Amino acid sequence: MDFLVLGPVEVRESGVSVRLSGMRRRRLLALLLLNARHAVSMDFLVDELWQDPPASARHQVHNAIRDLRAALAGSEGAGLITVDVGYRLDVPADAVDVHRFTDGVRAARAARREGRDTEAMRLLQAAVDLWRGDAFAGIDCPSVTAAAAGLDEQRLSAVEELMELRLAAGETGSLVAELSALTARYPLRDALRGSLMLALYRGGRQADALAVYGEGRRLLADELGLEPGPRLRRLQAEILADTPRVQRRTPLPGRPAAARPSQDNYLPRDLPDFTGRATELALLDRAVDDRSAGSPRTVVIDGMGGIGKTALTVHFAHHRTADHPDGQYYVDLHGFSPARAPLTPEEALGVLLRSDGAAPDALPAGLAELSAIWRSRLAGRRALLVLDNAADAAQVAPLLPGTGDTLALITTRRKLTATDGALSLPLGALAPADAETLFRRIAGDACTGSSLTRTVALCGHHPLALRIAATRLRDRPSWTVPDVMARLRTSAGRTAFLRTADRDLMSVLALSYAQLPYEVQEFTRTLALHPAAVHDIAQACAATGLAPSAVECLFDTLLDHNLADEPSPAHLAIPPLLRDCAHTLTFPARDGARRLTAVA
Repeated sequence: MDFLVLGPVEVRESGVSVRLSGMRRRRLLALLLLNARHAVSMDFLVDELWQDPPASARHQVHNAIRDLRAALAGSEGAGLITVDVGYRLDVPADAVDVHRFTDGVRAARAARREGRDTEAMRLLQAAVDLWRGDAFAGIDCPSVTAAAAGLDEQRLSAVEELMELRLAAGETGSLVAELSALTARYPLRDALRGSLMLALYRGGRQADALAVYGEGRRLLADELGLEPGPRLRRLQAEILADTPRVQRRTPLPGRPAAARPSQDNYLPRDLPDFTGRATELALLDRAVDDRSAGSPRTVVIDGMGGIGKTALTVHFAHHRTADHPDGQYYVDLHGFSPARAPLTPEEALGVLLRSDGAAPDALPAGLAELSAIWRSRLAGRRALLVLDNAADAAQVAPLLPGTGDTLALITTRRKLTATDGALSLPLGALAPADAETLFRRIAGDACTGSSLTRTVALCGHHPLALRIAATRLRDRPSWTVPDVMARLRTSAGRTAFLRTADRDLMSVLALSYAQLPYEVQEFTRTLALHPAAVHDIAQACAATGLAPSAVECLFDTLLDHNLADEPSPAHLAIPPLLRDCAHTLTFPARDGARRLTAVA
C-alpha cells in the first residue's frame, strides 16, 4: 500500500484508491501517519479530533481504529497496533509519500553540492511531482495543520531550487508561465521573483523583468513597509547593467537544449483504475505494430464528451512508450474547453517545439515555417504524439508528422473525416460488465447485485457519469447502491446527481451543443423532448415540421458531432444522458408551437 499525504489524504493498494469513508477516519489516519512508527496516546487523539470531546469520544476512536484496521488488512509490512497508551501505525518509510519527498530532496541537495546538477534537477523534479495539492488537504487537526505548513514550506524551497537549476541549464521562455503562476500565488518569495526576472531577461524581455521587480517593490512597501532584499536589488542592478552573470547561460553538460522529452514529464498521469476497452486497445496495438508502410501512423479517437477518449489514449501511450524511444509529446488543444478558446495551430506548434527543446525566441511567427520545423524534428524518429481535445481537422493538420515512424493519437468529439490516411476509432459507452467493474473500483467491491446493474445502466455505462456516481457513493458511507439508483431514476434526478464540486456531466455535454449551429441546437432539443427513443426521417419531420432533405442533413450533423447514434440506416437515437442535457437548455420562446408538437 501507498500512503499519500502530499495532497488529500489517500491510501492506494496496487494503484487503486482504498475507500476511507468519513472525515473522522481520514483525520485519524492523518494523525497516525504524522506520528508513524511512534505510539500515539488516546488522550492526544481525542484532543486533536474534538474541540469539545463528547462522552463517547473514546468509543468513537475505537470504532474508527477498527475500520482503519479493516481497510489496511491487505497491506504487507503495515499494521495498526494497540499499545499501552494508545495506538501505533507501523508502515515502511518508502510507503509514505512525504518520506519519499524528503529523501529525494536530501539526495538532490547532496548531488548539487558535488556538482552533479543534472542529477540534482532530476531528483528534485521527481520529488516535487509527488505533490497532488496542499499537504494533508482538508484535515483541520491542530498538529496536522502545523505539520502541513512546514511541509508546504519544504515544497516551496524545493521548487525554488528546481527553478534555479532549470535556469542554469539554459531554460528561459519555457519557465516564464510556471514562474509567473508561482509568483502570483507567493508574491513575497524573493527567490521565485528573482527567477522570474532572470527568465524574462534571458528571454529578451528586459522591460518585463524590471516591471516584475517594481511590482514586488510596491507590494513590500504597501504591505510591510519594507524594501526588496539585497538579492533582488543586486539582480535588478545586474539586469540594468547587462552583466555577464545574468546573460543567457549555455545548457548544462548532459542536458542539451534539444533534449527529447520523457513520458514522465510530457504525458498526463495514467488512471490507476482504468477499466475495460480491450477491443480498442487491441486495435491500437495493431496500429503500432503495423510498420509495413514505414510512414507516420495517425489514429483519430472520437466520441461524445466524457466518454473516456483521453483516458484511453493516455493509458495506451504509457503502455507503449518503449516502442517510441525518441520522445512522447502531449498537447491539449482545448477544442471543447469551457474557459478558453481552442489553441491555434501556431500556439500548439509553439508548445510542441518548446517541449522538444527549441528556444522560444528562435521560433518563426508563420504557421508554414513552424510546421516545417516541427516535421523536420520528427523526421526519422520513432516518437509518440498525443493531440488531445481537437476542435477540427484544420487545427491538427499542421501538427502531424510528414515522414518517419511517429504515431499520432488524436482525440476529438467530432468525426475528422478530412484527416487523410487516419484510422478512425469511434469510442462509445463501456460494456456493461466493464461499467460495473469501474463502479466497484471507485466505490468499493461490496457494490454488487441487480441494483448495481440497474445503476450503471441509468448512468448510460458512460465513464464520466459512472465516476461521478461512484465517487458520490464512496464519499457518503450511509448510502447504498439502491440509494444512488433512486436518485438516478428520473431525468431531473440524473441532472442534479451527476455533478460534484469539480465535475458536472451536463456542463461537459452542453459544451458540444454550444458549438453547433443554431438550427442544429433547435432540432436536437426538439427531438429530445419527443418520447420516442429512436426517430426515423418521417417521425423527425413530423416532430419538427422540416422537410426530409433538411432532416437528413441535420441527422448527419448530429452523427458527425457524436451527439446521436444510428441504430440502423436513416434512424437516429439521442442517448438518454444527452436527452437529459437537452432538457436543461433554454428553449427559444418563439419555438413554443414546435415544442408542443414535439411532446404531443
